Amino acid sequence: MKITVLAGGNSTERDVSIVSGTQVCKALRSIGHQAVLVDVCFGAPEMDPEKAFEGEYDTEAAAEWMRSCTGRLSEIRERRSFFADGLLELCSASDTVFMALHGQNGEDGKIQAAFELMGIRYTGCNYLGSAIAMDKELAKQIFRESGVPTPAGIVVRRRDEVRPAAKNVVGLPCVVKPSCGGSSVGVSIARTEEEYEKALEEGFRYEDVLLVEQYIDGREFSVGVVDGEVYPVIEIAPIEGFYDYTNKYKAGSTIETCPADLPADLTEEMQSTVLDAYRALRLQGYGRIDVMMDKENNIYCLEANTLPGMTPTSLLPQEAAALGIDFAHLCEKLVEISLR
Repeated sequence: MKITVLAGGNSTERDVSIVSGTQVCKALRSIGHQAVLVDVCFGAPEMDPEKAFEGEYDTEAAAEWMRSCTGRLSEIRERRSFFADGLLELCSASDTVFMALHGQNGEDGKIQAAFELMGIRYTGCNYLGSAIAMDKELAKQIFRESGVPTPAGIVVRRRDEVRPAAKNVVGLPCVVKPSCGGSSVGVSIARTEEEYEKALEEGFRYEDVLLVEQYIDGREFSVGVVDGEVYPVIEIAPIEGFYDYTNKYKAGSTIETCPADLPADLTEEMQSTVLDAYRALRLQGYGRIDVMMDKENNIYCLEANTLPGMTPTSLLPQEAAALGIDFAHLCEKLVEISLR
């Protein structure tokens, strides 16, 4: 199949997206697909649909070209179109588009909505579920209304004249994070009011709306759902600190165990809760739900990832591996789902 692997973009997760896209493109090509790696904002050296999928292809060279474009992100704000010239034509000529984008303008439903209007097939969740899951404030509200357990939380906006003291609402310690960010960019754990004020300042570097959430002292997990099937639970245990950007992407900084060492009843309860969360947010295709479990074994859903990281060592591929599905065939499975 002709597959455009869409990555890059202009979010804070651009670098991670390029890594995901590179690995997906290599994997799909390794099992015979005509996959090409393309930057949603800058395109690729070859954008002619008649030529892009033909002949020899160097995925690493394509990834390096994308990285060379990172210094030009200011151009995106100055031009009328977010999409690279010729991108929509190339995507239209593909059998499907593999969405390897992360963060805003990629994971938030905007591109998905444009593709649906144009009849372009793509992997991952539809535009509605993507938009809902990306907005942590809205997702938390839906969790509450749907009976999905989630930590208590409040929203703090930059424009607020009086910002609520964390100790009076969700208590201390608390977690402060951008409402629509990903990869734990701008996330802080505040244990004092002074740290809380600093956490707000850090979060507002990235967004105007922050979610202040009850801190759950316990173990962290993640569970994927692919085409309605709940995958094995994976436990995430950072060696130091919490599961922040560094611990997510620095090799050797986190111990990841899949399947997680949990009694069968707790595993079943967690998977059932995750499926409830997945359905409440109207997700489709595939996604990954992040979960905390406190010391009394109470389970809390934190948020959903509608385009989770896609490298062989990312969480969802590790869960698939526990089921005997290797990385290349997981990528192919996600493509097949998109074609249905």
